Amino acid sequence: EPGKGVQRGYEAWAQIVNEDGGLLGRQVELKILDDQSNADRVVADYEVLIAQDEVDLVFGPFSTRLVVPSARIAQEYGMLFVEPAGAAAEVFEQGFDNLFYAAPAIADDHYNNLADYILALPEAERPETVAVAAMDDPFAQGTAYGLRDKLAEGGLEVLVDEVYPPNTTDFSPIAAKIADSGADVVIGGTQYQDAVNLIVALQQLGYQPELAAFSTAPTNPEFSAAIGAKTEGILSPTGYTPDAAWPSNADFVERYTEIHGNPPGEDEANAYTTGQVVAAAVEAVGCAEQGDCQQQLVDWLHENEVDTVVGPLTWDATGKPQGAHLIQQYVDGEITIVLPEDTAEAAPIFPKPEW
Repeated sequence: EPGKGVQRGYEAWAQIVNEDGGLLGRQVELKILDDQSNADRVVADYEVLIAQDEVDLVFGPFSTRLVVPSARIAQEYGMLFVEPAGAAAEVFEQGFDNLFYAAPAIADDHYNNLADYILALPEAERPETVAVAAMDDPFAQGTAYGLRDKLAEGGLEVLVDEVYPPNTTDFSPIAAKIADSGADVVIGGTQYQDAVNLIVALQQLGYQPELAAFSTAPTNPEFSAAIGAKTEGILSPTGYTPDAAWPSNADFVERYTEIHGNPPGEDEANAYTTGQVVAAAVEAVGCAEQGDCQQQLVDWLHENEVDTVVGPLTWDATGKPQGAHLIQQYVDGEITIVLPEDTAEAAPIFPKPEW
């Protein structure tokens, strides 16, 4: 499902940029291939796009598992590679100098604002124990372990630390371990369906944490209905909110909503941001074709800031963005920014109400 969000974001970007005159006066033509979430297939796809179809520009796929092999192909061909979904730390440890992540922060840092909030609570109110369940996936584990490690360093005890395969559907054994531990905090390193299944399993066991944080899933429009509308107090990091006051965001939200009938989510926004980043470089350098132009695009992005719908972005030499994620929480049934304080739309709810 998040991959479909990325596709919608790319398609919205192409439609909007073409309505506004295209890139360098030319209309953008999108070619999207289905990699079926297979690393071998994604390598073959990018080989076809670059060597056979001779596309001018390539955008990254969803998710982290596919970003690394596809970025490697792009690097071999000397292509700029801006991507919306490879947030795990390992992406930026491969030695790529052509890669740029189109979001405010990498996975390990997504929960920094939440960790700071928890550790700043008065000692008598601060949670003491943690349970973690993470999909065997670099992004999912990166988000969960970033928060886990910061809390552990702050003195909280990790009672449960489980990893499950991406195709897991029965979460009753993991849920039982978490419920039996009675951990104050539960952290889910999740995508979408796995988070839904885990939360439902925890609800069925009557487990009531003081704080519950799940990556990605709570931002999905179907999340509330999927867990029985028991969302109150659930937390999630996000690099995007449709209500953000960044200069290009209001126009994006209005036009995306006209196209789809609903506002964009984070996956759509990150994909749209990918297009904005590439377009900024293309317009600044004045070219887009394969060859020497690609290195000019890469060099320009290493040296400049780009205004996007997720805010102004800059990157270090590895392509790692130099920002921080917001923290969202369901407050009165609506997903709402609660941290950091200077951008919050509501105060954080703690402890979390019962499911």
